[in-house]
Amino acid sequence: MHPEGAALIQHYFPEFDPKTIQQFEQLAPLYEYWNAKINVVSRKDLDELYLRHVLHSLAIAKAISFEPGTRIFDLGSGGGFPGIPLAIAFPDSAFILCDSIAKKTLVASEIVTSLGLKNVELYTGRSENVKGQYDYVVSRAVAVFPQIRNMTRHLLKNQKNISGKNAWICLKGGDINNEILGLKQVQVMQIQRWFNEPFFESKKVIYIPFQ
Repeated sequence: MHPEGAALIQHYFPEFDPKTIQQFEQLAPLYEYWNAKINVVSRKDLDELYLRHVLHSLAIAKAISFEPGTRIFDLGSGGGFPGIPLAIAFPDSAFILCDSIAKKTLVASEIVTSLGLKNVELYTGRSENVKGQYDYVVSRAVAVFPQIRNMTRHLLKNQKNISGKNAWICLKGGDINNEILGLKQVQVMQIQRWFNEPFFESKKVIYIPFQ
């Protein structure tokens, strides 16, 4: 039988400890509860929450293992993706989840509180107004990369040379060649190399060092 729900996460991440898996198990009832009050996830996506949102977010955890103390900025986090699953997976890293729509950050904030995540902050507003320095900017289906770079370049720790430890990490689908044209040392990783679900057939993790 094919694993579903939180078992899907455990299947692909056998290294997660019981506490981590328990936090992932709490996501479905929490999103069910809050989505009934404030619609932030479509019904179809809610029915396949662990595949379409949680596991998709965790593709970033397959692409990179954030070191303790790493600071990550989640652009356009919506109801908390990819930030919340990543914060569960990396409890020793710090995450700020940013979205301009207040009802979405409200839901994310309530879920963060219910899970007891101490490594997450929420910001309602535009990323251009955020201050602070981060090691990585992550995003999922927010905008084309040139726009993402314009919105968040000031947030990445400015380094004179291209460095793998200071980068944008984007979850993308379809043809992204025009978005990354002219960029240096870009890594395009097919998500199906880690997760063999048909849903991920055209989906990718794009790793773009600061430049």
